[in-house]
Amino acid sequence: PRVHESGKFKATQNRMTKRGSSKLRQALYTAVLCGLRKSRNTRLIAFYQSKREEGKPHKVVMGACMNKLIHWIFYMLKRKEAFVEA
Repeated sequence: PRVHESGKFKATQNRMTKRGSSKLRQALYTAVLCGLRKSRNTRLIAFYQSKREEGKPHKVVMGACMNKLIHWIFYMLKRKEAFVEA
């Protein structure tokens, strides 16, 4: 997210930046959407539901899920591990 603040002004809305690869953003969004709709990833579903219970809008939660998925992928690549559904 990108924060627009200057001096004493504090931003209330933080929007996703459109910098970086749009194709990667599309691929991550599709991966999260498939993981949620097909009930393939229970950890992702639990994370999504917890954020929705906090009162966050759907698209904000989808962005958070995309970020969570990136962290999981980086963790697996760093340790050279396979994904194991818990």
